[in-house]
This record gives sequence, C-alpha cells and structure tokens, in this order.
Amino acid sequence: MNNINDLRINTSGPLYQQIKDLILHKIGTGEWREGDRIPTEHALVEELKASRMTINRALRELTQEGVLARRQGSGTFVAPSKLESGLLEIRNIATEIAARGGDHSAELLSLLEIAVPAELEDLMVGQGDRLYHCLMLHSENGVPVELEERYVNPSLVPAFIEQDFSDETPSGFLIRTMPYSHADHRISADIPTDEQKRLLRLKEGEPVLTLERHTYAGDEMITTVRLYHPGSRFAFGGTFTADR
Repeated sequence: MNNINDLRINTSGPLYQQIKDLILHKIGTGEWREGDRIPTEHALVEELKASRMTINRALRELTQEGVLARRQGSGTFVAPSKLESGLLEIRNIATEIAARGGDHSAELLSLLEIAVPAELEDLMVGQGDRLYHCLMLHSENGVPVELEERYVNPSLVPAFIEQDFSDETPSGFLIRTMPYSHADHRISADIPTDEQKRLLRLKEGEPVLTLERHTYAGDEMITTVRLYHPGSRFAFGGTFTADR
C-alpha cells in the first residue's frame, strides 16, 4: 500500500472535492500508478482528519468516474487508463439518465450461467466454456430506452452471478469492480426480434439501434454486451476528449 504521510489538503472548496483533487494529483504525478493499491478508507480518515462519509464519497465518485477500481476483499486500486470519452466511453445508463434529470428504473429479466454461445467461442478461447448471461430492461421515466443483453466471464468476475442488481446496474457493478484495458465496438441499425419489439414497445417497422461492445483486461474478455435502443427514441452522440 502506498504511504500517506505526505498527504495534504487545501482549505477551500468542499472537503470531498479536495480529497478527490489530492488523489488525482498523486495519480497525475505518477506517485500512484495504474494497478497500485491506495490507502484504506480508515487510513485516509486518520491521516486527513475527515469523516468516513466524506472519504467514502470521494472514493465512490472517483470509482464511478473510472479513476479508481474497488475490489471486494482486496481494496481500492488506481484503474488503468480508459477509452476516450463521448460516444465510445463506457457509461452507466443510470448515471446518464440521472444527469439529464430523468428517473431511471430497471427490470432484471434473466441472470444465469450458460455454455459459451457459438458466436463468442473465438473471443473465449482458453478462458473456459461457461459465461454468465444477463438480460435487463432499462427505462427512463417509465418508458423503455435500452434492452441490455450481457455476457460476463466468470473467471474474471465470479461475483457477478451473485448480484440482484436492484440498487446497481450491471454496467455500474463492472465499472466499479473490474477495470478494463481496452474495448472494441460496433453500432448498427437492425430489424428487431419479436421480444425486442415487445420489451422496447417499438412501433411497426421501427428499427433497433444496437451497440455491441467487447471489453477486455489484457487478452481476456471481461464482458460482451449488446445494447438495443428504440430507433425513434434514442440517438448516439457525444464529443471526444483526450484520454483520461
């Protein structure tokens, strides 16, 4: 664990933000590098003379932003650099909906362990013959906006199958617990299946906009997800910035 003997905070601005800035400074100067375990919440509370709630908020927000990764039973680590922001950024739909003032709700339709489907066999070579499969419907203000079909590598994320996702989305859980090194994606407009028509309440002849993404830790696949959206109620967009 990195020592914290020289941690200092400023005297202006919200304390949780000062702590976030301090951690970002440590990472930016290279003192804390990708993969390093940072001090525990208890150690930060003692050193910075801040409440546990304040420390927790700072670490939680940095985790949600992809700067840190919190691994149950192991601690909190500096996450690998992620993709560019904007369209290609791996995001949590619940956070996106909340950011634009909407009310996110989700229904977990299925969560089970299955054999690797034929179309994913090449991606899973040497990584086992089983996957977790999750199907979840996301709504904004009661209107379906995304059908999430996700496959997760159990050797990398064994705790995935144990989640009920009532308080956290699958994407939020993976962002928080499993840092990724790179990803590839494909966007398409497709003819929906009958199930997609029903769940997304599609009009006759309305296409689904599909984002398919494979996310990796080194050479191992963490997750493959297909996100289906109503063509009349969804658009991909965003701007690109430098890597974080």
